[in-house]
Amino acid sequence: MYNKLINKETKLSLIGLGYVGLPIALEFAKQIKVVGFDIKPDRVELMNKGIDPSNELTSEAFRNTDILFTSNPADLKEASFHIIAVPTPTDRHNLPDLTPVLKASETVGKILKKGDYVVYESTVYPGCTEEDCIPVLERFSELKCGIDFKVGFSPERINPGDTNHTLTKIVKVTSGCDAEASETIARVYELIIKAGVHRASSIKVAEAAKIIENTQRDINIAFMNELSIIFNRMGINTFEVLEAAGTKWNFLKFFPGLVGGHCIGVDPYYLSYKAKAIGYHPQMIDSGRFVNDSMGRYIGKQTVKKIIAAGKNIKGSRVLMMGITFKEDVTDIRNSKVVDIISELDDFGIIVDVIDPGAGKHEVKEEYGIEMKDQPSGKYDAIIVAVSHREYLMLDEAYFASLMNNDGIIVDVKGILRGKIKNHTYWSL
Repeated sequence: MYNKLINKETKLSLIGLGYVGLPIALEFAKQIKVVGFDIKPDRVELMNKGIDPSNELTSEAFRNTDILFTSNPADLKEASFHIIAVPTPTDRHNLPDLTPVLKASETVGKILKKGDYVVYESTVYPGCTEEDCIPVLERFSELKCGIDFKVGFSPERINPGDTNHTLTKIVKVTSGCDAEASETIARVYELIIKAGVHRASSIKVAEAAKIIENTQRDINIAFMNELSIIFNRMGINTFEVLEAAGTKWNFLKFFPGLVGGHCIGVDPYYLSYKAKAIGYHPQMIDSGRFVNDSMGRYIGKQTVKKIIAAGKNIKGSRVLMMGITFKEDVTDIRNSKVVDIISELDDFGIIVDVIDPGAGKHEVKEEYGIEMKDQPSGKYDAIIVAVSHREYLMLDEAYFASLMNNDGIIVDVKGILRGKIKNHTYWSL
């Protein structure tokens, strides 16, 4: 398989061309022939023009690549090494929604040939690849895994908005259904991963390694958020506490904030689901999720308290929300916890204007029913800097003062304005 790929006797396919799949497809396309498949024709059309629909990559990334972008599943027949990189979200009950990965497995199963390889990059709970995905491949291909085709798991580690820790610079964890598959899959990824490849002993180990990466971060951030609630009652600024504690060499530098998006805010639920399925109730994981999922509403309530303390009438007060993406310097709004702040303020009859330098107005309206503003208008009783976009980092107190009524309040979720606000009521986590 490896030789066929590097000699361009067959192709590699990438199913799912989002923020994970597209960079992988383009990187491989610099070395071998690639078929990039996505179910959305409008996204495929943009990529054929050298445009990344996720706004993560520049047109330069598309140059000197041997790739066919398509939404036609029949084109996948030209490939023998298939990588599935589709989302693995949760449903409204925070239970794993395997629909995208199972549908992708069905699509690949229908074109699977003897000797083919299928590698999953989608984050799942340990056992999902073998217990849920392989049966779908076998059913639709009428082939047998391990005999007719090989399967592996190599979890994605891409960090949206991070220009330093890019695909080729991050060690890749790989695994396979047997020793031959494990070695072949590792060698294929070594074509593009400069940082090297870690060969996990099994598919389940690779699945578990990925899911605890984000669960670990979730729990640590939850601890910081809980500290911020405690310190707020004591009248202590949490960021100042962390700055002091951080002078010790082994203090872990995590910070309070909103935990949304499609990784840290989702993956722990997959691990929790699997733990409960095997008879163990994961108290720490669930507690961390509860704390982090509560922070948006908490910030909303604190803002309401500040408005009341300023002697303002809550109903009809105006608040400017700066930022609605799930993290700084990205355009992605999926699972944004800023929406929880907005919902809390709405419940009190507060009028909220939302601006964001990167988020698309159409996407925000479609996803959340929120009409974004092009720019601030009129005077506000409070301004919430919810996302630390680079565009907000250099703003000074005079800017905020120009947008606010008398006794205006500034809520700084990430603490980026600490030390800058002298003449207005200021609050941060």
